[in-house]
Amino acid sequence: MTAGRVRPPPSLRETAVAVARAQGLYLYDKKEDYNAWLAFSIVFNSTARRITLNLMGADIIAEKTRDISVVGGTGDFFMSRGVATLRTDAFEGFTYFRLQMDIKLY
Repeated sequence: MTAGRVRPPPSLRETAVAVARAQGLYLYDKKEDYNAWLAFSIVFNSTARRITLNLMGADIIAEKTRDISVVGGTGDFFMSRGVATLRTDAFEGFTYFRLQMDIKLY
C-alpha cells in the first residue's frame, strides 16, 4: 500500500514508497459475477510502533465504488470504526489488480 495516488499510466509494476501492507483473505464468492468477500488487516510500516487497521465486507467488483467496513485496529487505531471506499484502479488479466482506497474513521 502506498500513500497518495500512483500517476498514470496505470501499471501494477510501478514503484512507489510503501507505507503499509495488506494481509488477510480475499475470497471470490460467486460464479455468475466477479464478487468477493474480504477480511484483512492493513499493517503500517512504522519502526516506532505496530499499528494495524482491520477491514471486512463484501466487494461487489462490478460497482464503480464499494464501501467496506472498518471494524477495528491496534495502536493509534484501537477500536476504530469507519468506512473504506474502494475503487478499482487497474487490472492486469484476471489475477492482478490494484485498488484505490479512501478511509474515513468515525
